[in-house]
Amino acid sequence: MTGAVSVVVITWVTRLVGLLTVLSVVLPLGRRGMRGHVAQWLTLPQEATTAAAAVAVVTGVLLMMLASGLRRRKRRAWQLTLAASLLVAVSHVGLRHLFGAPGLVSVALAVALLVNRRYFIALPDPVTGRWRAVRVFVQLVVAGLLINFTLLTVAPARLLTPLNFQDRFTESALALIGVSGPAEFHVTWLDDLVASIGLLFGLGAVLLAAYFLLRSAEPAPHLSEAEKERLRTLLARHGERDSLGYFALRDDKFVVFSKTGKAAVTYRVIAGAAVASGDPLGDSEAWPGAIEEFLDVCRRYGWVPSVMGCSELGATVWARYGLDVLEIGDEAIVDVDTFTLDGRAMRGVRQAVSRTRRAGYEVRVRQADEIDGEERAQLEALAAHWRGSDTERGFSMALGRMGDPGAVIVTAEQQGQVRGLLQFVPWGRHGLSLDVMRRDRAADNGVNELMISELLLTARERHVKHVSLNFAAFRKLMEQGQRIGAGPVARLSAKVLHWASRWVQIETLYRFNAKFQPRWLPRYLVYPGVRELPRVGVAVFEAEGLGGRSRWLMRMLRR
Repeated sequence: MTGAVSVVVITWVTRLVGLLTVLSVVLPLGRRGMRGHVAQWLTLPQEATTAAAAVAVVTGVLLMMLASGLRRRKRRAWQLTLAASLLVAVSHVGLRHLFGAPGLVSVALAVALLVNRRYFIALPDPVTGRWRAVRVFVQLVVAGLLINFTLLTVAPARLLTPLNFQDRFTESALALIGVSGPAEFHVTWLDDLVASIGLLFGLGAVLLAAYFLLRSAEPAPHLSEAEKERLRTLLARHGERDSLGYFALRDDKFVVFSKTGKAAVTYRVIAGAAVASGDPLGDSEAWPGAIEEFLDVCRRYGWVPSVMGCSELGATVWARYGLDVLEIGDEAIVDVDTFTLDGRAMRGVRQAVSRTRRAGYEVRVRQADEIDGEERAQLEALAAHWRGSDTERGFSMALGRMGDPGAVIVTAEQQGQVRGLLQFVPWGRHGLSLDVMRRDRAADNGVNELMISELLLTARERHVKHVSLNFAAFRKLMEQGQRIGAGPVARLSAKVLHWASRWVQIETLYRFNAKFQPRWLPRYLVYPGVRELPRVGVAVFEAEGLGGRSRWLMRMLRR
């Protein structure tokens, strides 16, 4: 078998061993078999069979958790899976039970792991959870120990024969692994309570420690000033090609350069996926070198490579490396030379502009360096206040800060008060890309249309030839589903997108962009395959600020 096939087979066998191990304890037949096996061949007391069952359940769950790490070829997952499979084999293989399903499959798994060890080479993540795993394990074990020790100390003599310090400690410690100690209980409920608390904290300590040990850590992304300067140099030379290039300068990204330094890929790691944004920067002839460096980093740490929002040319180059490509929408680009408010097609925008002007709105278009620091701070505060959520949305098509050199800031003011705000970042020497679009919720409808129109009409004075507006997700699906004669699949897709627009601005952004009669530039998602699409989807949604994993749960786990 090839390496890829071997990894897939081992991953699924690991899941099977874990499932069989859990079932061998959970199902009545399995429990009777385990008790008979342990009692007959190892001559252990009944308390030990409970501990063996607990160990088997934990090991089975661990194996199912480890399968994810094996699929990403993690070396640590390989080591722990080998140890767990041998533990399962020892707990199930006996003179009469040599060919039991869990024992036999676990032995086969251990052999397969040893034979294919060369394929599991991915290093631990740059920020590892090893010490956090140790801390969580110790905290839970100590907590369970103290709770049971306290119960045994305060329990009256009618419930429990009095114990000395050593016996209380021994009983509390053995309860963590499901074994009875020297305590003599006079009531069943107290015995069950001590045993339940012990097993709960014991199993919880192992499983939560395993989670922190195995989970894909998310190293804090950061671009150094030297890296930013190198990226700015690439943008100065080749920035005209991609309207999203400037967003590579976000602070929350890593960067890898090609060996020649002529191209670069910026990315962020979320939920075990390395999400790159837009096309690689730099000379398109050097893109393969930067892509190879990025994929090498992903292989080294077992990350799932993906790209959000690349162009057709970028998707074509990425596809050469065996990655799948999915069209996810279109970017709206307006050519300044042909833009006008005249004509029937622009009637809606023209009316919105006239209405807001009559309401007393005035628009100012300025370079960021024309605005003093105090006013810029006020605009940043307004933008944050109008954002409407705690999270700054955008990753592939947003900068995440205001006032960069070369940025253009557009404000709409009514009676001296700012009611709307736009920021555009440079797109090469002759283009602008929309970054921030915010307005006061009490402002009149049409303020955004007024600001964008004013920018487009005055853009020639700034030697701007094209302006990139918002991204319209799944635009073609919506258009096809609304056409006369559309098939059932197209109509259903359009209805689903319309329903999803209640929570995510899909249809609204599309219709807003379409008002300005733009040309549409397709954008693509690149990912390794269908089985990795859920992980990539979670990472992309979280990066873009649209959802993903529970923020409350992630904060709790980090603590």
